[in-house]
Formats: sequence, C-alpha cells, structure tokens
Amino acid sequence: MPDPSDRYAQAGVHLDILDALKTRIVTLTRKTRRPEVLSRDGAFGGLFAIGSLEIPDPVLVSSMDGVGTKIKIACLSGNHAGIGADIVNHSINDILTCGAQPLFFMDYLASGRVDPHVIAQVIESLANACAESGMALLGGETAEMPDMYAEGEYDLAGCIVGVVSRHRIIDGQGIRSGDKILGLASNGLHTNGYSLVRRIFLNELQWSLDRQVEEFQSTLAGELLRPHRSYLAEITRLLRSNLVQGLAHITGGGFYGNLPRILPDGCGARIDAKAWEPLPVFRTIQTLGQVRSEEMYRVFNMGMGFLVVVHPEEAQPAMEEVPELLPVGEIISGEGVVVEGI
Repeated sequence: MPDPSDRYAQAGVHLDILDALKTRIVTLTRKTRRPEVLSRDGAFGGLFAIGSLEIPDPVLVSSMDGVGTKIKIACLSGNHAGIGADIVNHSINDILTCGAQPLFFMDYLASGRVDPHVIAQVIESLANACAESGMALLGGETAEMPDMYAEGEYDLAGCIVGVVSRHRIIDGQGIRSGDKILGLASNGLHTNGYSLVRRIFLNELQWSLDRQVEEFQSTLAGELLRPHRSYLAEITRLLRSNLVQGLAHITGGGFYGNLPRILPDGCGARIDAKAWEPLPVFRTIQTLGQVRSEEMYRVFNMGMGFLVVVHPEEAQPAMEEVPELLPVGEIISGEGVVVEGI
C-alpha cells in the first residue's frame, strides 16, 4: 500500500502502482523479443542490431501516430482490448506504403490517473499485435499526469521503425497513366473520423454504446471498436512478387487526401465507388448524420482500407497472388483524385 505520507502520491502520482505496472509490462513485452534486440529489460534506451539483418543496403523507415478520439469510445464502454492493436496495425500499414517490413515499436501512454487494469489491457493488446507481426515491442513510457486528462481517460501514441532495401523502396515514381488501382477491404472505421462519428451517434442521435444495431450485427460499441486491420501479410506477398508500383493507406483524409501522396507529377487517380459496397457503418453514418457523399470519401475509408497501384499487365498476377484484391480505379493524366459513382 502507498505510504499515506507520500507527498508525490498526494500530488496524484503513485510510484508504487507505476513500478508494479512496469513489472507486468516487461512480462508482456518479452514475447515480442527478436534476436536483434540487445537491450535489457528496463533499460533507458532500446538497442536493436540492424547489422545482423540479412538485408542488402538497408534503409530504415519510421512513422509516428496516435489512436485519436477512438480512445474516448473505449473509455466510455470500458473495452480497451483492441486499442493497442489499433496503433500498431495503423503504424505497420503506414510504413508498408514504402515497402518496409516492421522491426520494432515504441509506445507512449499517458493518463491523469493510472488504472493498472486498463493500462494492462492496452499494453497486452500492443504486445499481441507486435508478436503477430514479428515485431519487437522495444520500449515505451507510461506516464501519470494529474490534471492533464479527464477522469478515466488516457492517450496513446507510438513510433514504429521498419526496414527496406534501398532498391526495393516503393516511392510511386514508377506510376504512370493507365495503371490500375486495386483495393483491400477494411473491417470498419479503423482509426479515423471518430470526432464526427461521436458527434453523430452519441450527441445528435443519442445512441447508447450498448445499443444493439441490426445493420452492424453488434452493439454500437462493438462496431466502433473493431481493431484497425493490418495488411502486412497481403502486401508482403505482392512485394516479394515485384508487382507493386505504389501503395496507399486510406486513413485520415480518405481517398482525396491519401492517394495524391503517392502520385508523381502529372498523374491523378479515378476511383469507381461502385466497384465495392460500403460497409453498413458508413451507410448509417451518411444517412442518419446527413453527410455529403464527397465528405464521406474525404473523411473515411468507406470499406477500402489499402490501395495498390500496378501496371495493367500486373493486375491479374497481383489478384492471383492476393485473391482479396479488387479493381477499384485507375491512374489518369492530370492532378488530384476523382471519385465517381457517389
């Protein structure tokens, strides 16, 4: 039990709880350990021997992101079991767009008051997602900061580092007019658009999170908390077959904001929205929230979470390699993105 005379605890920071939590976290992260990890548990910095990787001319690729206001849904519902997977899988998908394979991940989790049960759920989710991808959870920070966060809330961010051979970097420079755009489905909202989603469902419609929604075949919370999907296995198969010219992760900014990030000068993109059926959650948001179609494709993934650009002659081999791929558009001359059929 904390000493009642402990002035730091009186100020809201409970070192005994944090120390016990760190011990539990060490146990969770050990299952993600790779041979390249050199640092000891609890070290001030994480050590990773990149020289031991059998990758010619290796280039490190890094990215950093957060889960965003999806965390508010987790806090309101008391279900934190997928939040760690959200940040890990989102980050994996981001560096995949460069052709990189994940090596290690580091997280930062801060709250106003540490709840060991909640933090353990989040870190276990992180560790499981890292282990599934073969990535080390190399380190992190858990901070208790009184008065910085509302009661019962926390924030989670993470940094990923991956590697790709210099000659295998995917930078979109080989993309040309006439190339085909293939898509991989999402499993829901992933990790973006939640400020609008919360406003529509919780504020305007005043739905409870435990409301059973027939269209979703789950509760509202169950739908909104589906973990962000990882595309590592599918994209890795395409990369090994040299069938990729460009890759785009459809996150915040939707199709209009993310596709242009990979297109060379003089190239635009045309997306056929009728090539797939948006998931029920998106139809519900648009109809009940009275959201314009263009805004829906600017904010959400609409059921298509990752796009692959291939030369026309590579489209069929790519779809044979990954049967889930669906033709959803093409590269055109010009600039920007046109979404047809909305």
